[in-house]
Amino acid sequence: MAATRLIALHVNKGRSVAGSLSDRTDYAKNPEKTEKGELVTSYCCDPMTVDEEFMLQKRQYFQTTGRSQKDDVIAYQIRQSFKPGEITPEEANKIGQELALRFTKGKYSFIVATHTDRAHIHNHIVFNSTSIDGKKKFRDFRRSGIALQKVSDLICIEHGLSVIEPVPYSERKKRTQFPAKANIRETICMKIDEILSSRPKDFSAFLEELKTSGYEIKAGANIAVKGIGQKRFIRLSSLPDGYRQDDIMAILSGERTAENRNYKKSPVEYRSRRFDLVLDLQEKAKGKGAGYEQWGKVYNLQQLAKTILFLDERNLRSISRLSSAAAEKAAARDELLASIKESEARLAEIATLRKHIINYSKTRTTYEEYRKAGYSKKFFEAHREELTLHKAAKAAFDELGVKKIPKVKDLNAEYAELLASKKQAYAEYRKVRDEAQELAIAERNIATLYENERQEEQRIRKNSQEH
Repeated sequence: MAATRLIALHVNKGRSVAGSLSDRTDYAKNPEKTEKGELVTSYCCDPMTVDEEFMLQKRQYFQTTGRSQKDDVIAYQIRQSFKPGEITPEEANKIGQELALRFTKGKYSFIVATHTDRAHIHNHIVFNSTSIDGKKKFRDFRRSGIALQKVSDLICIEHGLSVIEPVPYSERKKRTQFPAKANIRETICMKIDEILSSRPKDFSAFLEELKTSGYEIKAGANIAVKGIGQKRFIRLSSLPDGYRQDDIMAILSGERTAENRNYKKSPVEYRSRRFDLVLDLQEKAKGKGAGYEQWGKVYNLQQLAKTILFLDERNLRSISRLSSAAAEKAAARDELLASIKESEARLAEIATLRKHIINYSKTRTTYEEYRKAGYSKKFFEAHREELTLHKAAKAAFDELGVKKIPKVKDLNAEYAELLASKKQAYAEYRKVRDEAQELAIAERNIATLYENERQEEQRIRKNSQEH
């Protein structure tokens, strides 16, 4: 998880452009915050002379365009903060470099300074507002902050880190309300669930993972545990049904499943325990779960990261919701396509009808004279082209079922209305078609991943039975 923010940097009051750049980059490079400068890296500039190189690019910009730097943006800063304990400073710096390169497309010089002076590791990325070649300036486009966060989330998922989970507005807590504190036994139960989800091979491995999580184990007839902050040991036999020692051993041996276990929990705890497609896929993106390795031979981590963000943005946090959304979009796409084809058929019909109406009107007098001449062969030969057009028009009217010939003016109005409607429907169709395709791709990717996982579990189970 990394929270990001894009900040435009201006000239400080009473300072020059060069002085202001020096102030901002010096703060980012502060040796006390960056492990004596070891966590400062750069792109197309030297960290020691970054402010001077930024100014050189600005002078090149002035020589090329004739525009000077006054009160405009002199640089941009990206702040990228990570979840405490989830990442090392070195990895944070690499992720910061990758974020800056992707966001600026490698066209702007920048430094990445990773600060470790707070509980949470965070990056200060400063990039020049003027391009490396001195030909253009970076423009803070609309919703650039959202675009920056999406790029950061994508990179975090690719590196096996978590992303911020959106909470529906109706479920958000007001500042005056505070979540109920889980009691000791509920905390132990949740930790047991977490360990069992990683499928330890036996009860000894389960206890080892419990120790790794910070719990002290007291052996004996009734095993007891004590976590950080606990004043006394809690026996496993005193936990709710489904969480006692015998229950855990039965689950590990495959005699029973970990589902349908009950203990009193708050709505917040329930939401954290229920199946969440996005969170499950994030775990798989970290390389966990059977079948991931096989899936990775066909697809890649970037593709999975894009799928996770796609589902997260649309709040499709279960397979059923994804399938339902895919079916709805496909139906909407097909309905729009049918409407477009219907409009195209009517447009073609109007064009044909309009042509024949004009021909019919132009040749009507000639046909009346032909009839008065008793359908003379000599008259027909003399006016063959006009009479042929007239007959073709009458045949077209009969084929189209036209009993009363409409006015060309009315047909023109209908044609214009249909054409405008078709253009609007086609624009909507392209959007819905692309969304339906993205949903179908996500559905296929997830189905393939879970199918590989199922096959891998069957293979492991079969091998264990044989041995």
